[in-house]
Amino acid sequence: MSTAIRVDREAQLAELTEEHRRLDDQVRELERRMALTPAEQLEYSRLKKRKLLTKDRISRLRA
Repeated sequence: MSTAIRVDREAQLAELTEEHRRLDDQVRELERRMALTPAEQLEYSRLKKRKLLTKDRISRLRA
């Protein structure tokens, strides 16, 4: 694997890892609330899906 490809892959991993961390923080914030409005429930579901997709992308890059 060339150096440029390896650097690009590492940059993508770093970016995806940061995105996953940010999404996790947002999910945890919503989980701390006693009750969620319908809009918050929708946002929670959307965040969980994005978090899972991001985790899958990280796994594929590491493989």
